[in-house]
Amino acid sequence: MIHLLESSVGSDVWRQIFDFANYGELLDLVRNSLIAGAVLGLVGGLVSTFVMMRDLPFAVHGVSELSFAGAAAALILGVGVVVGAMTGSILAALVIGALGSRARDRNSIIGVLMPFGLGLGVLFLSLYKGRSANKFGLLTGQIVAIDTPQLRWLIITAVVVVAGLLVIWRPLTFASTDPELAAARGVPVGLLSPIFMLLLGLAVAISVQIIGALLVLSVICTPAAAAMRVTASPRKVPLLSMTFGFVSVVGGILLALGSSVPISPYVTTISFLIYLVCRVIGAWRTSHGWSRSRRSTAQPAAAAAGG
Repeated sequence: MIHLLESSVGSDVWRQIFDFANYGELLDLVRNSLIAGAVLGLVGGLVSTFVMMRDLPFAVHGVSELSFAGAAAALILGVGVVVGAMTGSILAALVIGALGSRARDRNSIIGVLMPFGLGLGVLFLSLYKGRSANKFGLLTGQIVAIDTPQLRWLIITAVVVVAGLLVIWRPLTFASTDPELAAARGVPVGLLSPIFMLLLGLAVAISVQIIGALLVLSVICTPAAAAMRVTASPRKVPLLSMTFGFVSVVGGILLALGSSVPISPYVTTISFLIYLVCRVIGAWRTSHGWSRSRRSTAQPAAAAAGG
């Protein structure tokens, strides 16, 4: 009897997490979200390359908290959540980029901004009298929350981020690899920092709309962290990172269809599993002498970035 009860409970939990009834109809309902997820995965993977190179995961979390506060404020004011999220992200990114030129200063500023942004967000949500799903979605994401105007803004923002990265790619790579040498060769290291932080803020803003403010790191950091475990090639890392980001977000959306569980656990689980696999592969390659080839390719990369 106990065995049958446990089996029934386990079956109910499984159906709650994975329910593929009427899957084709559900796919049509989240078409915009699938497109947005694909765009986010590719852009997040690209941005995460420089996030890891510049050691900025903590900054991503700080920017996401202010983005959450801006989106929550937008709910109260009745304006677009996209506008609020972008406003909060841009303000946080500019403050961190302008005042945090050194790692210690940057981390101190982020440590101050994070609780402030989270506190503001909680305050705004407590004052918001609308649907509770809107509140929860800002933290954990929603797969059906992307309408056509939001998708249009998301794509435009993504194009701006990618275009901006392409323009500053070479000097930013050089400055991220060896900032002192880059500055000595005339690279505007001080200017590149706030520019990249601005692009990072835009990427975080579009991430919050899909996977929520609490788990942005799974898209903006984890893909490149996984890619760097298996290769040091300056060309392969961004490509692998974009692939990992795409698989994580789109795969998470596809798994979340028809489930009462938010999209975030699926996205973060896929992203984490990819990282674990890459870590195992990297450890195996290192044990077979790959570490020497890794160092030999990393050094010419910095020289090539400097021109």
